[in-house]
Parts: sequence; C-alpha cells; structure tokens
Amino acid sequence: MDYIILILGFIFLIKGADFFVEGASSIAKIFKVPPILIGLTIVAFGTSAPEAAVSINSAIKGANEIALGNVIGSNLFNILLVIGIASAINPMKVQKMTIFKEFPFGILSSIVLFILCADVSLQNANSNMISKGDGLILLSLFSIFLYYLIEMAILSKESYQEETKQMSMKKSIIISIIGVLGIIIGGEWVVKASSSIAIKFGMSETLVGLTIVAIGTSLPELVTSIVAALKKEADIAMGNVIGSNLFNVLFILGISSYINPIMIDSDIFFDITYLVIATVITYIAAFTKRTIFRLEGALIASCYFIYMSYIIIRN
Repeated sequence: MDYIILILGFIFLIKGADFFVEGASSIAKIFKVPPILIGLTIVAFGTSAPEAAVSINSAIKGANEIALGNVIGSNLFNILLVIGIASAINPMKVQKMTIFKEFPFGILSSIVLFILCADVSLQNANSNMISKGDGLILLSLFSIFLYYLIEMAILSKESYQEETKQMSMKKSIIISIIGVLGIIIGGEWVVKASSSIAIKFGMSETLVGLTIVAIGTSLPELVTSIVAALKKEADIAMGNVIGSNLFNVLFILGISSYINPIMIDSDIFFDITYLVIATVITYIAAFTKRTIFRLEGALIASCYFIYMSYIIIRN
C-alpha cells in the first residue's frame, strides 16, 4: 500500500506542478506581467515544486532527514544523470554566463552547505545541525541569486517566451488551485509513504530522501532534458539544472531549516562532498570548449550510478 501511495504522490506532485505553471502563467499574462518575470518566478518555482513540497512538508512533520536527503539527492541526480544523459544524446553547449557566474555560484552554495552542517568540526558543538540562523543565511544567498537573475533578465535583449495557452481568468484560477492542491496532497503522501518504507526496511529517512524521493521528484527534469537533447536544444537543460540546484539548496533547505532545524547524520557529509566534487567535475567538462561532449556525458552519468551503488551498500 505504501508503494501505491508513493507512486500516486509523485503523480499528484508532477501533474500539480504542471497545472500550477499553466494556470499561474495565464493569470500573469492577463495582468500583463512581462514574460521574463513569469519565467523567473512562476515557471522556475513550478519545476522545483515537487522538491519544495516534499521538503517543506517533511520539515513541518519533523522528518527533516527526508528534506535534506531529497535536496542533496535531487541535486546529484540533476548534475550527474540529467546533464550526463542529455550530453550523451547530443553534445551540450554551455552559455558564457552559466560558466562564469551561475556554475561558480552553484559550487559556492554546496560548499556553504557543507560548512553550515559541520558544527562539531568547526564550532566544537555537541551535534551537527542546520539551524534557523543557517536557514536565514541560505535564504539571504537565495535573495542575492534572485537579484542577479532579475538583473540579467533586464539587461538581456532576449525575452523569455513560455508557450502557455491564454485562458479565461476563471479557468486560470481553477487550474492554479487544482495545481496547488495536487502539490500539497502529493507532497504529504510522498513524505508519509517514504517514512513508512524507511521504517519497514530499516532504512534511514536520509537514505530514502537521497534515493527514492530524490529520483521521483527529479523525473520531470530528466524527461524534459532528454526531449530537449533529442530536439538538439540540450544547452537549455544546463541553465535549468544549475538554477534548480541553487533553488533546492538555498530556498528549499533555507525554508525547511527555518521551520524546523535539521539534525545532521554524519554519513551525509560524504554525500555533500560528492555533490561539491560532482559539480566541480561537470564545471570542468563544461569549461573546456564550453561544451560537454558525448563521452564526457556518459562518464558524468556513470558517476551517478557509482554513487547510488555506494550508498545502497553503505546502508
């Protein structure tokens, strides 16, 4: 029964996010909101809504290990498997701004997360945790990143064009509400089922977050990137992945830890370190000729399967 609830939860999350983006984008267009701002706010939130729903729901219910595992697991899935597979299908060209600004900021956010988690080593504390104060630090960094995005949007000559059907205000509101309800219900079901599965098999909630929940909430990014690669538009995926990873660490973990401080399992330091290394390796591959070639993509994707094998054995 737990598996059925888990699968239904993922379906509600993913379809809820789609409905929310469609309805909210339509409302924004009715109010003449610039397309670029729709892309930076509504659509950007929509793609990370499954991770946000699961992590924030976990924080409210006191299952913060799932929240942390979900964010780290999703980021590893994105940076290694999504980019790796997309590049293996078609070489991925990387924009200059992504290489010189967004990627380094992504590496910095992972390092900051590691530092905030290492209370015992760095502050001689009795335990490691992401406190409410740490959450505010992450949210402050997120506000800086958001300011950068808005500034780049204003300076950019190209405007964001999101293909959204123009609906009536009434229909747009109904679609948006259905989407939000789907996200909320799906998030609650995923957290409930994941916690139950963890207890049943003696798995830690962190491991469930790193594997089952992270993969389930990241499937939309994988499907979207594969479709983009097949259409020879894989370069779009890189910016989306980096933006999504930053949103996950800075906003989702920031909000989650502010709601309820997250106690840190010592094993998670390996996962965070692996995330930093994975981001750096992908950055190096992208930096050379500003393209990730097929062989590099295959090697990057293989790093994810190596990681998955290790954490399953570790448990």
